[in-house]
Amino acid sequence: MNHSHTQDHHHHHEHHVLEGSQRRLVISIVLNLLISLAEVIGGIFSGSLSLLSDALHNLNDSASLAISLVAVRISRREADTHRTFGYNRAEIIGAFLNLITLVIVAFYLIKEAIERYMNPEPINGTVMFAVAVVGLGANLATAAMLHQDSRHNLNIQSAFVHILSDALSSVGVIIAGLLIIAFRVYIVDTLLTVMISAYILAESYPMMRRAVRILMQSAPEGIEYEQVVTKVRQVEGVEDIHHLHIWQLDEAHTNLEAHIVINECDYEQMSSIKQAVKHRLEEIFGISHTTLEFEFVRCESCDDDSCYELRH
Repeated sequence: MNHSHTQDHHHHHEHHVLEGSQRRLVISIVLNLLISLAEVIGGIFSGSLSLLSDALHNLNDSASLAISLVAVRISRREADTHRTFGYNRAEIIGAFLNLITLVIVAFYLIKEAIERYMNPEPINGTVMFAVAVVGLGANLATAAMLHQDSRHNLNIQSAFVHILSDALSSVGVIIAGLLIIAFRVYIVDTLLTVMISAYILAESYPMMRRAVRILMQSAPEGIEYEQVVTKVRQVEGVEDIHHLHIWQLDEAHTNLEAHIVINECDYEQMSSIKQAVKHRLEEIFGISHTTLEFEFVRCESCDDDSCYELRH
């Protein structure tokens, strides 16, 4: 009864955490749409490219958060006969889409900045400053809401980085606005746009690399193929291991399948050898989902061919 009650409490807690995460995402989407609208209007009236860049960046944040929300909901679906591994990878696909769009936006902003440098235009620093302050406040509020979830979820982390980079760019726009008000240094707007874009590219690359690794069914970073082979061969009763495949299903789950070769004389110990291999894989590498198929080599003590009946 106590175990059942604990399980129910655990599931209730997970459901509560999930609902809170989704609610925070919805609020973040609404906040970012409002920031985008304010910055588009402010950018048009002030003539600031960095403010329009920030607006475009924020609009992309809204899209990324929306993708994150959809991906979170899809990933919670139960496995079915068509998707036997479940829908967990939907979050990784969502993160990958976010990052691709972010990189495209960054390159677009660099192009716009170069064109602005070639054809400079006057900018209203006061409007630019005021709108950027509002944008910064909303960005910081959004970042605070997403921070906890971003620590253990690549999908939310990609959205969180969108928000952080936008908060940073808002700080830059505030400084640029002050410089334009005081000294009419319009080139600072162009330089800031390039800096924002460079930051976006630098932050996106490592996360995109992680997402691609998972989508390509690569082994997780830190798990070396040869090291796994060596550690499994050290298990008592294991003669060899081959047909080894290690891949990440998503951020939290790593799968492994392999053929384990044992001596025919150890047939009766096959179950205990299997448990020992599984225990070692989980203890050393954190791999809890393993599929092991056993094969046999002839036992030297066999006097007849009856041992071969055990071959798979």
